[in-house]
Amino acid sequence: MLSKEIQEAGFGIEPDELASIVRSHDTKCLEHHKGVEGVARAVRVSLQQGVNTLDVQHRQNVYGFNRHAENPPRSFWMFVWDAMQDLTLIILMVCSFVSVGVGILTEGWPKGMYDGVGIILCILLVVFVTSICDYKQSLQFKDLDKEKKNVSIQVTRDSKRQKVSIHDLVVGDIVHLSIGDIVPGDGLFTSGFGLLIDESSLSGESEAVNVDQEKPFLLSGTMVQDGSAKMLVTSVGVRTEWGRLMDTLNEGGDDETPLQVKLNGVATIIGKIGLCFAVVTFMVLTGRFLCEKIAHHEITKWSLNDASSLLNFFATAVIIIVVAVPEGLPLAVTLSLAFAMKKLMNDKALVRHLSACETMGSASCICTDKTGTLTTNHMVVDKIWICQQTKAIKIGNSENVFKSSVSEHIFDLLLQSIFQNTGSEIVKGQDGRNKIMGTPTESALLEFGLLLGGDSKFYNDKYKIVKVEPFNSIRKKMSVLVALPDGTNTKYRAFCKGASEIVLKMCQKVVNADGKVVQLNEQQRNSVTEVISGFASQALRTLCIAFKDIEGSSGSDSNSIPEDKYTLIAIIGIKDPVRPGVKEAVKTCLEAGIVVRMVTGDNINTAKAIARECGILTDGIAIEGQDFRNKSPQELMNIIPKIQVLINYCSQLDTPFN
Repeated sequence: MLSKEIQEAGFGIEPDELASIVRSHDTKCLEHHKGVEGVARAVRVSLQQGVNTLDVQHRQNVYGFNRHAENPPRSFWMFVWDAMQDLTLIILMVCSFVSVGVGILTEGWPKGMYDGVGIILCILLVVFVTSICDYKQSLQFKDLDKEKKNVSIQVTRDSKRQKVSIHDLVVGDIVHLSIGDIVPGDGLFTSGFGLLIDESSLSGESEAVNVDQEKPFLLSGTMVQDGSAKMLVTSVGVRTEWGRLMDTLNEGGDDETPLQVKLNGVATIIGKIGLCFAVVTFMVLTGRFLCEKIAHHEITKWSLNDASSLLNFFATAVIIIVVAVPEGLPLAVTLSLAFAMKKLMNDKALVRHLSACETMGSASCICTDKTGTLTTNHMVVDKIWICQQTKAIKIGNSENVFKSSVSEHIFDLLLQSIFQNTGSEIVKGQDGRNKIMGTPTESALLEFGLLLGGDSKFYNDKYKIVKVEPFNSIRKKMSVLVALPDGTNTKYRAFCKGASEIVLKMCQKVVNADGKVVQLNEQQRNSVTEVISGFASQALRTLCIAFKDIEGSSGSDSNSIPEDKYTLIAIIGIKDPVRPGVKEAVKTCLEAGIVVRMVTGDNINTAKAIARECGILTDGIAIEGQDFRNKSPQELMNIIPKIQVLINYCSQLDTPFN
């Protein structure tokens, strides 16, 4: 029975029931609602058109917002309290108050307060310097966390693919997922190819889970390990499995840095020694005083002078403790770290805690990725080898150059391979301009296709895609099977693109200078390999594009994409420029004695070229992960200090999916 609120809203399913279907993997309840399409009807959404933008706020009011419960911001006085928890400061505070009390009794006002008040002021200075720095950083990181959490995702709304903030995700949205994406909410699989989901963040199981029409359940916080898909969002925010998990977690305490551990250890030892000497001193002085009174037979006679003498003995003991505890040590360490933090802030580096300055100061080696870290991650096609000719790509004249030097058939074949064998999509923005939704590499290829004057809609309308094998880190290629419009459904064409060394092995033929398909002999294969190496040496990422025509009904029956006997169309060199300031940053690290190493999954020649350009690769070694793992322990001991570039280090790359 639906609640009055849901009925008035016009929906056919309760939020809690909708959330439990995916969270509990309830296939019976899903069948009761007539599958994914039935659930889509219940939440009033079309699987093809997606949510209407005007309906977003209404859905948020009914099914909730895609936000998780967060801990309230910490006040300044909470940071002050944390700073006062230092063991050395606690000992000093106790001694300082005792010193003030004893000083007033023995030396009077205000002379007796000087020592104790001086210690208190030092303690307050340490506490407030630490608190102010941490509080200012918490405010900056609060804004930074907001930006970090504001991730853009790709959805279908108003019948077109577009980017929206993850916070604007609503129940009923059709989300596009590809390799590396984090599932933004709980949902149901609607369509896709070879989708593998890593659920280790929730279940702890390392084995990927296959998601398809039979098992359509997708949980928030999991990651797409392979394939691509569209999903119908069924729950967001606190109603998701990830949201429920986050509600049960508490923020853990901070670990002490190595310097803090050593300082606290030293201060504790010194404090204990000082306390022992103070107790011994007090007992000796008190014992001698009592012995004198006994010797003079005055043990029963006590006066104010006797009480004053005992108080002086206690004051002496307190002075020993105060002197023994290094009250200047916390102040010196705090001020030095605060100045270090200020310098880092001037260099636009945010430090959350003062202790991080000390911890990072002990770093001796930095391992960095290439794409998006050392480079801009905005890729463009720089060169292309086609019809045994290498052509540089320039904006404005590429279409005319190609049409004049490449046959019409090969030109059309190149455009078809670009627009149909892709995991990205070209959409029109609100300003009427074309926008490309997809990965940087795919975007570069589609931009190249548009530069050549191609029309993706023309090819998608003319040729029907039968099967897709998306790119992943194991295959290092993407393949697609399309049906040719001959009216008999017996002719198919397979396209394959991917890492040059992978695709080239699958090719038996090549398009020659005359635009004709010829056998790829050993001499031509070596020539192609030299072209690939030449592109890579120029810091270009190389991709091979190939095709294969298939005749007969076997192609439609099995929907299988061939793995060999392809014809090589072109080799494309994609450039990813180095970020400004990277060379200077690497040079600064090297001058500071910090070793910088590059770890990447790119082609070894491309990686070496980028590493040389950044100043990382000098006289060291560049090695591939497979060769690294085949070395003996003794060989590893010899080469590890010399390694500057490591390619395909992840062991997963050598392990096929189950």
